[in-house]
Order: sequence, then C-alpha cells, then structure tokens
Amino acid sequence: MADYERVIKARKGIVSIDFAELWRYRELFLFLTWRDILVRYKQTYIGVTWAALQPLLTMVIFTAIFSLVGKFPSNGAPYPVLVFAALLPWQFFANAMTESSQSLVASERMITKVYFPRLIIPASAVMTGIVDLLISVLILIAMMWGFNVPFTPRLLMLLLFFIVAFLAAFSVGLWFSALNVRYRDVKYIVPFIVRMGMYISPVGFISDVVPERYRFLYNLNPMVGVIDGFRWCILGARFEPYWEGFLVSILVIIILLITGAIYFRSMERTFADVI
Repeated sequence: MADYERVIKARKGIVSIDFAELWRYRELFLFLTWRDILVRYKQTYIGVTWAALQPLLTMVIFTAIFSLVGKFPSNGAPYPVLVFAALLPWQFFANAMTESSQSLVASERMITKVYFPRLIIPASAVMTGIVDLLISVLILIAMMWGFNVPFTPRLLMLLLFFIVAFLAAFSVGLWFSALNVRYRDVKYIVPFIVRMGMYISPVGFISDVVPERYRFLYNLNPMVGVIDGFRWCILGARFEPYWEGFLVSILVIIILLITGAIYFRSMERTFADVI
C-alpha cells in the first residue's frame, strides 16, 4: 500500500488573502473599530470638539495664507468653503494613515496571544477617521448655507470619492503598518509625510494653478483626484476634475493596494515574533 505525504505550504501573494475568513471575523472588525473610536475620544479633555476645531483652524490659516496673502484664484467660489471642501478628504486620509500605521504595534498583546486575520487591525484603524469626517460634513453644510453655496444632486457623488479616499488610506496604511513592525522609525516618517503632503496636495489652492504639462504627473499623488472630486461635488462644474489624471490616481491606489496586501501577507507570519 502506497504511502502518501501531504505538504502544506503557506500561500504567497494577494491570493493568500482569505476573504471568507475576513467575513467570519466581521464582528471583531466592528469591535476593534468601536474600541479605537472610544479610545480616540474618551481619553481626551475636549474630545469631539477638537475634531471640529482642527479643520476650522486649518481653514482659517490656509485662507489667510493662500487667499489674503498669496492671492491664489478661487474660480469665484468662497475661499473658506474651497479650502474646507479639500480638508474633508485630506484630514480623513491623514488621520487614517497615521492611525493605521501605528495600529499593529498598538495591538501587540492581541497579536501575540490570539489568532485572527491581521488585516482587520489596519482596516479598523482607517474606519475611526469616519467620525471626524462626519463632524466636518456637518460644519461644511453650515458653511454652504452661510456662503449661499447651492445644494445640488452632485453631492451624492461624494460617496464615490470617499470610497477612493478610503482605499488610498487603507493601501498606504497596509504598507506603513507592516513596515512599522520591523522598522520603528516609521512612526517618525509618517507625520513628516502628512505635513508635506498637505502642501503638495491642492488643499489651500486649486489644481488649476499647476501648469497643464505637469497635471498628469501631479495626479500621481492619489489625493489630488479625490480633493478635486470633492470640490466638484460641492462647488459645481467650475471645479470639474482632470479626469485623465483621476484615472492615474485610481491606478496608483490599485497598485499600492495590491503591493501593500502582498507585502503585509508576506510579513504577517513574523508579526508575533518581531513585534
């Protein structure tokens, strides 16, 4: 009688992601998301108030610098609304990327003691930024009413651009969260990227000030298309995105998401040992 030997090898690449397993752990995903939200706001003195003050103060500073001092064009739109419309996706992206980059290290005890799909951790960290986003949306509605910016059906398209922003934050978060387990210097690099990214993204200005010959390359920054899309939805056709560049942004996000998932999975088996 022949002897058979079964050899089980770890699968590599994005095909190794067990989506059925991720779905089975959906309750843990929701629990971790809720936990991160509670930790974010419960242990602060001003809590939710800071989520409103931060974009408002940034809007005031950017309006003063780019509009009053720099005299940047606004295509006839109120500059405060112009800036705040860009801050919605940017601050979600920046906060989500920062939180997800630290998420694995912050969950050290869980990772070393309990098995579950590790992808849940950076994904739940990205979700916590939605609370800040919803608070900012309420402020935006008040600003649109105060500056007589019309409410149009185009606002429904915001959901599409938010999904793109979520995928951008998640894809970058996969890279940084996995890298941060092995290279703890990442926690110093991410804040620098966030600060620089705000100024090389069209937050305080419109993308039209970028020379036409550079617009395609400019959209290699995945948040350019998202920010332009938010302004288009909120302020109208005068701010229609550079759609060819937006497709470039989508392609960049897809590449980051696939490569990030592959790298995350390749490092996942060592998390418990290294962390």
